[in-house]
Amino acid sequence: MSNSFSLLLSPFSIGKLTVKNKFCMSPMALLHLSDSDGAPTEEAIAYYTERAKGGFGLIFLGASRTDMEVDPQSLPSILKNPMVFMGRSQTLVERIHTYGAKVIPQISMGPGRLSPGHLAPSELPGVMPGLTAQALTAEQIKKKIMYMVKAAGLVKRCGFDGVEIHAMHWGHLLDQFAMGYTNHRTDEYGGPLENRLRAAKEIVEGIKQECGSDFPVSMRLALKSYMKGFMQPSLTGEEEVGRTLEETVEIAKLLEAYGYDVLNVDVGATDSFYYTAPPMYAEKGFTIPLTETVKKAVGIPVIAGGGRLNDPVMCEEALAAGKMDAIAIGRGSLADPHLPRKVQMGVTKKIRPCIGCNQACFGALALARDSSCAVNPAAAREYSYGISKTLNPKKILVAGGGVSGMEFARTAALRGHSVTLFEKTEALGGHLLPGGSHYFKSDVVDLCSWYESELKASGVDLRLNAALDMVQIKESNADAVILATGSTPISLKIPGVDDPKVISGIDALLGRGKIGQRVVIVGGGLVGCEIALDQARAGKKVTVVEALDAVIAIGAPVPGGNRLMLIDLLIQNGVDILTRHAIEEVTGKGAVVKDNEGTSKIIEADTVIMSIGFRPIDPIPTGELDDAGVQVYRIGDGRQVANIMTAIWDAYEVARSI
Repeated sequence: MSNSFSLLLSPFSIGKLTVKNKFCMSPMALLHLSDSDGAPTEEAIAYYTERAKGGFGLIFLGASRTDMEVDPQSLPSILKNPMVFMGRSQTLVERIHTYGAKVIPQISMGPGRLSPGHLAPSELPGVMPGLTAQALTAEQIKKKIMYMVKAAGLVKRCGFDGVEIHAMHWGHLLDQFAMGYTNHRTDEYGGPLENRLRAAKEIVEGIKQECGSDFPVSMRLALKSYMKGFMQPSLTGEEEVGRTLEETVEIAKLLEAYGYDVLNVDVGATDSFYYTAPPMYAEKGFTIPLTETVKKAVGIPVIAGGGRLNDPVMCEEALAAGKMDAIAIGRGSLADPHLPRKVQMGVTKKIRPCIGCNQACFGALALARDSSCAVNPAAAREYSYGISKTLNPKKILVAGGGVSGMEFARTAALRGHSVTLFEKTEALGGHLLPGGSHYFKSDVVDLCSWYESELKASGVDLRLNAALDMVQIKESNADAVILATGSTPISLKIPGVDDPKVISGIDALLGRGKIGQRVVIVGGGLVGCEIALDQARAGKKVTVVEALDAVIAIGAPVPGGNRLMLIDLLIQNGVDILTRHAIEEVTGKGAVVKDNEGTSKIIEADTVIMSIGFRPIDPIPTGELDDAGVQVYRIGDGRQVANIMTAIWDAYEVARSI
């Protein structure tokens, strides 16, 4: 046991259930891990088992539907074919138990207004414009509760260690019952708080009767909704119309009195979507003080989640201060399924960090794609998309030490290939270095450090201050060349662009050039807006100029929650956002811009930062490589300017199959 993390690595109890450590894996909506009967697939078994192998003491499975008749069957109920569910689940439980972990699945009463055609406690607006959810009858509510109890009985027969009720969080059906803002009923399921919690009470009472008083029952509970209206997040939470922390304390007391054995807490609702999966702009551990308030009010364990709690030092300190009983890690378990094991072994620097980008996990759901992880392409695809040792080792040269080149070299070396990586500068990292310079992107710096450590451990031959050229390729007798040469900022040919006050976004991030008090940023994409937030927080007067109708254009490869939180932060920090304007000229006074109607004006500025995109670097023409007699692959920005996820996924795909 690592003495530095003795509390994280010590057991805790849920009723009579003992969990070997305080690392819990959060439940996450990974829809492709269930089959048409709601049973875990081979992919699911491999995915959860890998996290048990990685040292998680308690694994929560994502929610399963239970209702068989009230709501439309858009997703299968696990009661549809219970023998199939039981057979697969028993295999899953056996494999997880092999590693000393416990496993608790979630069962759901339904999404309510969050899903078209589903019923809610009251007539409520849906999340899609123009849709309205109709109200449940009391008889329908009781049917839903009955199915929840039956599903819990099935869960126990499968050998699971308990059951979690999904969920009084994220605005799902039980959450809609609990909140006065969404529950306008006048019968026994509406009105006072105790009535709004009646469904939750009847569920746990029924489960205890069905499964026995010792069978652990957890409630997934949002500590605060951060809503100022339907589909309107509240950045500070000061305009709360949903659940306040004060009401959560009263709810927690009642849930304990009803018989719940543990509270698994987070924050947010679908209406405050950037708090349901907080991006990198949210401070790490911001949910810990909220958790502490609830923990002080109840005697049952409170598991803290929802606040990017993948920093073991921060979590150990919170446990020592009595602010929580255990931690729940979701996206961090996607990035590194062996996070707890690495803490136990005292090698925390080997933990692959979650960068809070939300692109491949929750962002994938919005695109109807299978969820995975931007920095770990094998996440939730371990069964079908893992790597294996090659039977045909190759000699491979990699040009470029950015994230794509590093990922390729790491993965190819793990497979048994001989890899030499050439980086023309003195440091590895490429665009990770400027990208990680933001106050909110320390995890990107950690990712770069992780790659450096992994490359050294894997035996990759690293050549810094060395650019790969055709002479080296021809003399090397290599079997393959990987071009991961990255991209360079695009510049505009306008009058005054050579003025000393004009710098690129990359130079601004790397501290090359003085930035004055009045800053104009040309380009309202992700890079430009993140620079704007940095400069505004430093007390600068910042204007973002964007030619399109909106900054971080909808449809760009940025998850919606990330986009909206960043925009709200820009507004909060006083950034002026000027859309439908293009820069014409830089003068001694500042930037001359023109709107779509052709009207020009000047924005006074000491510094003009150009952030209008990137273009691929192509140092070795394809024609020359065609004559070299080697396999050639272009990956990352060298193929098509993209982002961290696509750069890593490009590299992993080629490396696992070359």
